Amino acid sequence: MLRIDDISYAIAGRPLFEGASAIIPEGHKVGLVGRNGTGKTTLFRLIRGELALEGGEIAVPERYRIGGVSQEVPGSEVSLIDTVLAADTERAALLAEAETVTDAARIAEVQTRLADIDAWSAEARAAAILKGLGFDDAQQRMPCSAFSGGWRMRVALAAVLFSEPDLLLLDEPTNYLDLEGALWLESYLTRYPHTVLVISHDRGLLNRSVGHILHLEDRKLSLYTGGYDNFARTRAERIAVQQAAARKQDARRAHLQSFVDRFRAKASKAKQAQSRLKMIERMETIQSPQEAALRAFTFPEPEELSPPIVTMEGASVGYDGKAVLSRLDLRIDQDDRIALLGRNGEGKSTLSKLLAGKLPALAGNVTSASKLRIGYFAQHQLDELRAEETPVEHLRRMRPGESPAQWRSRLAGFGLGAAQAETLVGKLSGGQKARLTLLLATLDAPHLLILDEPTNHLDIESREALVEALTAYSGAVILVSHDMHLLSLAADRLWLVKDGRVAPFDEDLEAYRRLLLADDAPQKPKAEAPKPKPRRASRDEVLAMRSDVRKAEGRVEKLNEMRDKLAKKLADPDLYEPGKAGEAEVWQKKYAEVMEALGRAEALWMAALEKLETAEA
Repeated sequence: MLRIDDISYAIAGRPLFEGASAIIPEGHKVGLVGRNGTGKTTLFRLIRGELALEGGEIAVPERYRIGGVSQEVPGSEVSLIDTVLAADTERAALLAEAETVTDAARIAEVQTRLADIDAWSAEARAAAILKGLGFDDAQQRMPCSAFSGGWRMRVALAAVLFSEPDLLLLDEPTNYLDLEGALWLESYLTRYPHTVLVISHDRGLLNRSVGHILHLEDRKLSLYTGGYDNFARTRAERIAVQQAAARKQDARRAHLQSFVDRFRAKASKAKQAQSRLKMIERMETIQSPQEAALRAFTFPEPEELSPPIVTMEGASVGYDGKAVLSRLDLRIDQDDRIALLGRNGEGKSTLSKLLAGKLPALAGNVTSASKLRIGYFAQHQLDELRAEETPVEHLRRMRPGESPAQWRSRLAGFGLGAAQAETLVGKLSGGQKARLTLLLATLDAPHLLILDEPTNHLDIESREALVEALTAYSGAVILVSHDMHLLSLAADRLWLVKDGRVAPFDEDLEAYRRLLLADDAPQKPKAEAPKPKPRRASRDEVLAMRSDVRKAEGRVEKLNEMRDKLAKKLADPDLYEPGKAGEAEVWQKKYAEVMEALGRAEALWMAALEKLETAEA
């Protein structure tokens, strides 16, 4: 169990936590969410003991192993598989001791412990994790020095997953994964045997891989049951209730102030006016939770071109004369929204570069509309920003004919306010750099916008804003992303990049997800013994199953009634009057308990129905 008890901590005088508390039970999978800059990464450092608390306590069980991804695996000559195996320090130490130990009793102890920790299957487990994160068998035998920083981060992630700490801390783990790696990680985390606390802005991961959401807001921590969508609904309801209570209090304050203003000067009413003034001063202001404003992106609108805007006939593309993709027969129109699917290394980025004009075709024809303008966003472009310049200076260099007011207006349209406009790029956050890069990519109102992993470093609100902008945008969009939520909302066509070809994928994203997970699942033996036919249920057994279904359905109905009553109680503004804070917390806790019980009851009901349907088939 991880217990965070009344903690306080500030950076440079700015408080990040004030009396924050939470309890994470053993084995829970929890997503840590909150606006950028609220202190999520700082909380991880406090849990690991890298920073000293100013007040309160963070407690974990004795000998509790806490693990997280290091900043980067060094570029050593050690192979990937050996780097991951070395992360299990106990296994490495025992294997080394087994080579030299001579005492019979100690030999027995070492061998017993090696068996207990399943040391002999370790290499297979390490290889499976590396494969899931995108490394094939040959790459696993290559040295770390052969890979770039982003790939080494995957090795670091593989190492911490392999070591299986009691508390696994993951800070934006999908930022350096592709869609296939992100889906594999989602599946892996659901099976992880210990406690997980993950910072993520990936709604798919937060809905499918965690059972609770820990929300950091207003320097406090609140734990919600369920995935991100359930958290968002519950929080929206709470915000609506608090806003109603705040409006009611504002109206009461205005009424009292009106009396004071009217009668303060009258001697006969002066005492009453003074009394009401004191009532106003004693009223504790009800604060609505800080809402992250939807910091919208404003993409300039291109003029319409005659279709198609891009065609390929028998085209091929690659590097150093060697084709990565060939026999490309593709067409793009200005109203297309296309997501590129495919495992890492199949050529998604290569195709993006061909479309963007960053790579020439090796063969065949690529024809573009004569006035076609293309915008291209890729993660490496964040590093190409000039760290010593401000965002305003970037625009001054690229748009010298525009006024400072126009530069600032453009920046504001991408969520970069007055403060960020004059801040050196080197001091901007990752999300702010991504916004500036998106602005520069769309500066010329492109007819075709190519986005290669645009959501890295963007928080959930910014991702939703990006979806809104892409929906309103009148140009064509090519998307490469590990964010399935973004792809499902922004793309209406899917292209699968596989085996050197690019072809339409006629099913939906959920079907693609199932396909990937099925490919990663252990293969069953080809020849299986025939399964015995199930015994047909007797009439009495069927009647008992029907009774079980009715009982389960009754439990669900009762819990739904309790939920509705509690929701109505929580919607009552009087519950949030001053002095009733404790009562409100009790009702909120009851609501969370009922929602959890309802989830279990619905699962039992569905299981009973399935059992009955099988028996009656």
